[in-house]
Amino acid sequence: MSDTTHDGDDERRATSTERVRERPVATETEAEHEGEGEGEGEQSENERTICPECSGRLVHDTEHGETVCAECGLVVADDGIDRGPEWRAFDSAERDRKSRVGAPTTEMMHDKGLSTTIGWQDCDAYGKSLNSRQRRRMQRLRTWDERFRTRNSKERNLKQALGEIDRMASALGLPDNVRETASVIYRRALSEGLLPGRSIEGVACAALYAAARQAGVPRSLDEFERVARVEKTELTRTYRYVVRELGLEIRPADPESYVPRFASELGLSEETEARARKLLRSAKEQGIHSGKSPVGLAAASIYAGALLTNEGVTQSEVSEVANISEVTIRNRYHELIEAEGDPLAA
Repeated sequence: MSDTTHDGDDERRATSTERVRERPVATETEAEHEGEGEGEGEQSENERTICPECSGRLVHDTEHGETVCAECGLVVADDGIDRGPEWRAFDSAERDRKSRVGAPTTEMMHDKGLSTTIGWQDCDAYGKSLNSRQRRRMQRLRTWDERFRTRNSKERNLKQALGEIDRMASALGLPDNVRETASVIYRRALSEGLLPGRSIEGVACAALYAAARQAGVPRSLDEFERVARVEKTELTRTYRYVVRELGLEIRPADPESYVPRFASELGLSEETEARARKLLRSAKEQGIHSGKSPVGLAAASIYAGALLTNEGVTQSEVSEVANISEVTIRNRYHELIEAEGDPLAA
């Protein structure tokens, strides 16, 4: 009886051993067909969680930015990247307030770009055109949406002014950083109560002119007057008032900053531009530029440089580009030539 039982057990063991021997071959064959991606993934995962020295468990020290082994203390990686926020929050309300998820804010919009708008396309989600009843309904929704975005007079004032800044900046070809700075200056003027008694267009233009001066972008008051909806006298008066009240640091305009633009618009050579710069530097050394319009000096230097390099440019052409009178060009031209000590001064 016992012999029979032992024989049966031996047969079962032999059968199970054969099956175990066959199984790895089949598994290996399937892995070859399915690819080695899973094996490589498991290996890399093990490398990230197992110590290469003692095969201990790796832990991440977030305070020091290190990955160390909990068994032998080996530092596997240092200078780890913290992908979390740089701020701390102690409750959910503070966490929501400090979170900055979403599009970047901009000072060039009255709501800083935080609101949403209803699209102008009269189509549904599948691109199918709406019928007349649905179009009328969408138009009413757009109207109400526009009204709710400007809930009080301050927001309406800001929206009109920032639109005016954007319009003038586009006409003058000013970069976005100047527009952003101008928007900040106007917001400060509005918050500090500088607008009563002055027009929105005047303060907006003054803010844009101040921003261009701060950024070193050469644009004259006459150029601003052409695109502004206020007179030059109001613009000048408002600009001085805003700069004084807000304590803005505005450096004097450099005549050399206008030279490249004038030379480019007149199609002059680099030699003429370099000669004009040299004339202006000589004038600065002798103090001739003090109290004079930088635009007039730049225009006169361009005209004088063109004469010295034998390029045919007339005073009327320079006057049209620089938007100053020919009399100013003639007067400044003689002063620059005398400062340079050139024979043309005679």
